[in-house]
Amino acid sequence: MSLPLISVLLADPAARPLPEEGALARAGASQHAAGASYASRTYYVDASRGDDDAPGTSPKKAWRSLARAGERALRPGDTLLLRRGGRWKGTLELKGKGTAARPVVVGAYGSGARPRITSGDDDCVVVTGSYIRVSELRASRCGWAGFRVEGRHNDLWDVYADRNVTGVWITPGGARNVLRNSQVAGNDRMSVDDDAPDNDSGAFGVLLNGDDNRVVGNLITGSYARSHDYVADGAAVEVYGGDRNVVAHNVARDNETFAELGHAPGGTATGNLFAHNVVTSTRPRGSFLITRGSGHSVGPVRGTVAVHNSVYLPARTTIGFSCADGCSGRILTLRNNVVRVGGTIGFEDGSGIDDAGGVYDGKLSDFSPGRRSVRADPRFRSRRDLRLRAGSPAIGRGVPLGPSWFGGAGLAYDAAGRAIPRAKNPDAGAYQY
Repeated sequence: MSLPLISVLLADPAARPLPEEGALARAGASQHAAGASYASRTYYVDASRGDDDAPGTSPKKAWRSLARAGERALRPGDTLLLRRGGRWKGTLELKGKGTAARPVVVGAYGSGARPRITSGDDDCVVVTGSYIRVSELRASRCGWAGFRVEGRHNDLWDVYADRNVTGVWITPGGARNVLRNSQVAGNDRMSVDDDAPDNDSGAFGVLLNGDDNRVVGNLITGSYARSHDYVADGAAVEVYGGDRNVVAHNVARDNETFAELGHAPGGTATGNLFAHNVVTSTRPRGSFLITRGSGHSVGPVRGTVAVHNSVYLPARTTIGFSCADGCSGRILTLRNNVVRVGGTIGFEDGSGIDDAGGVYDGKLSDFSPGRRSVRADPRFRSRRDLRLRAGSPAIGRGVPLGPSWFGGAGLAYDAAGRAIPRAKNPDAGAYQY
């Protein structure tokens, strides 16, 4: 069936311009002027009644295969539509080039379930072009990634990825892309799960290898798989070698870890931001955020910032955050978070994290809360509803922060769409009371 948007769960970030959109529009203005005389076209693909020898320019003259659709060099303003209810096996490669003012648009037409693409051997949707806006497609049971984004300035909106090793993969060359208002569900397969020590990998909702990307307003669930090395593995958002990515306003449920960060020797994963995410789980184990210092083989991971997140992981084998192998404030900064776990609230070594304005609750703790932070029951409404009840110690607990802490003015609102007060101490967590 067609799967709904999650606007019922979150304020729609699409209704607010992302901070870089104005810059993208200015950057594309000259390209738009150069291509303004081009008459854009719409092309159709129908898995059951299409014909690759047809021109593809109307529903009755639709193409049939993904290969035929991928051959077309889409230009600024062009649209490619796949018929709803259709199923394809293979790879849809999107190598067109739009502009900020006239993106290439890829979506669906007709009625029924989302167009569904599967691929036993390869990734399902591969975006190698730029300024391409992809929506409404489903990528399921693909060889590795549901959606692989190699280009720049692309926008994935209302896509659905499930049963892959990784739902959405932004490669090392992928930069300034956006994944928003989408569902990334049950990506629960391992790419490596063998007897060799400390090498298992997989079950990623979103894998960020590139720089300056945004993951905003998505529902990410079920990134969890059995692992020979780690008992279980998986992450809602895995950052490996990516810098300055913003992960904000997402709802994450039943993942093994919400965010884990690292990089290859000689690489970086610097300045990544996690803001206003709502993280819950019914799993027997799990964590919110895992990062490393210089003593780890995938560290040091410098400049990670987590602000105004709400986390509830009630199982005993859980940890709120871990900053190990040479932790310091240069490695991890926490502001105004609410973290309640059934296990260990947090771990730090070295000189410790830079923390302020948080509320923490758990059976064990191996870190020192910072300025205005307390250990107390945050009084969530329920295990799934992490809004605050009256009398919560998180009310007025936070420290004032400017818009840059959230990724810019366009993201300076809570998980329900309310502005964050700047003239007084805000409430800690993803929701203002």
